[in-house]
Amino acid sequence: MDWNHNLKQLLGNATDLVRKGQLADATRAIQQALGGIPATAGAASATAPHAGATGTLREGRAGMPASSPAGTGWRNGFAQADVEDAVVIDLPEDTPARAQPSPTTGPASARRPATQAPDSFTRVAFALAGAPQDHYYLYVPPGADTGAPMPLLLMLHGCTQNPEDFATGTGMNGAAARANALVLYPAQAGSANPKACWNWFRPQDQRRGGGEPATLVAMVREVMARHPVDSNRVYVAGLSAGGAMAALLAREYPDLFAAVGVHSGLSAGAAQNVMAALSAMKTGAKAASTSPFATTTPPVIQLGTALPLIVFHGDADATVHARNGEQLVETALAAAESEVRPAVTTGRSAHGQGYTRTLYQSGGATLAEHWVLHGGGHAWAGGDARGSHTDPRGVSATEEMLRFFLAHPRC
Repeated sequence: MDWNHNLKQLLGNATDLVRKGQLADATRAIQQALGGIPATAGAASATAPHAGATGTLREGRAGMPASSPAGTGWRNGFAQADVEDAVVIDLPEDTPARAQPSPTTGPASARRPATQAPDSFTRVAFALAGAPQDHYYLYVPPGADTGAPMPLLLMLHGCTQNPEDFATGTGMNGAAARANALVLYPAQAGSANPKACWNWFRPQDQRRGGGEPATLVAMVREVMARHPVDSNRVYVAGLSAGGAMAALLAREYPDLFAAVGVHSGLSAGAAQNVMAALSAMKTGAKAASTSPFATTTPPVIQLGTALPLIVFHGDADATVHARNGEQLVETALAAAESEVRPAVTTGRSAHGQGYTRTLYQSGGATLAEHWVLHGGGHAWAGGDARGSHTDPRGVSATEEMLRFFLAHPRC
């Protein structure tokens, strides 16, 4: 039996053990699989470079191929075909190769400790059966080594963007460092959408337990299993298509997320197909569209649960009409159980862009915070010009969102 077939068989056995909840046995099986690769199977010399997890060339290690064999897809030195849905192989810089069971199964006591160094921004390989997304980026703040539970923010990029571009444009990593928060940036696969848009307009990607929402939540739970995360301070935010997907996640998983931020996005259920999506982007969603906060979760979640919402939208946005931001707020206000008291303030950013900020509260609880950016287009307010779809003139949406999130832990 050749070593590659043997590796595949052993990883298959590990997958079965994970599904049965036998995590310790699964871990031993994975270690056996990885440790059992003979050095003769493409052993690398001490100076032979190969592609690392972050896409940079690094020195090869004994027991791993120095280059990809012809006709085989390789990731982190292992054949992609050998990575089952229950196994994630993550290879940050200067860290020994390892594999681990999916953190979405098994008790918390069986989960592995943090495996990424503090003050790092790393590409992490990800595998989930049927999902085209195969990696995400994770920012770990400098204070992560204290072991204290940290907030976690899921950041969803817009169309034509990727995690690195989005992190640069928003500057969220710098803000998260000061707040000692983790930031997870999923990467949309080109095979899922040729423009890297999240498919917020497809019915199969609009419901809990399936499609892209389930994949994104699996990434969140993976990070929660591998790092000390405060489960009451998990948040989601996004730009444009990412904002629309963030609204969907807020609707479908109010038991996971504590608050949601939507920048230049649309309500969950604003469209059910491409044509309806284009119409909603142009003029706003039709009246029959579903509320982004009318939960469809199991009975353990109280019906009508609304997450605190913060919205940013430019009133000159020619890509996603500002009416969509208003609709997000309107549906949040529909969940009010008592009189809503709006508080309006106006001002200008340090670079001169005007804004109107309206805070909506009911019974002492915040329902929504709405920022209208006067003259603002389809861009992240206060962003870094080195990233795409940013408007450095505006008030910092990054700082304001993070401030809003940290003030609203899940009760």
